[in-house]
Amino acid sequence: MAQFIHAVSLVVPDYDQAIEFYVGTMDFDLIQDTVLSPDKRWVLVAPPGSGQTRLLLAKAAGDAQNQAIGNQTGGRVFLFLHSDDFDRDYERLSQAGVTFLEDPRHEPYGTVVVFQDPFGNKWDLLQLNS
Repeated sequence: MAQFIHAVSLVVPDYDQAIEFYVGTMDFDLIQDTVLSPDKRWVLVAPPGSGQTRLLLAKAAGDAQNQAIGNQTGGRVFLFLHSDDFDRDYERLSQAGVTFLEDPRHEPYGTVVVFQDPFGNKWDLLQLNS
């Protein structure tokens, strides 16, 4: 039996703003953008080279979901973006205006830096040691 996580839902305030950041700034691939109703779309994005796991950009509906934007994990890092070349990706994201919350650091497991998307979600950019 083989299983994998296909998608992780990320609550955002607006589909187009989220696509602009993840596809335009982060250089993710837009996998799918399908209109489901006047207020709902199925929007999947993924980092370049990602084979299976996607982000489902889910527009908040209602007060509870609006309150969760940027805080889906109670202030902890939510998503981990693995890199095969930390310096290249850190430089590219810096040039693109991504907000880093710290300087890169070397940990026993690899090189890491925390950044934040425009909606408040914290991410790790991470290159594991070989």
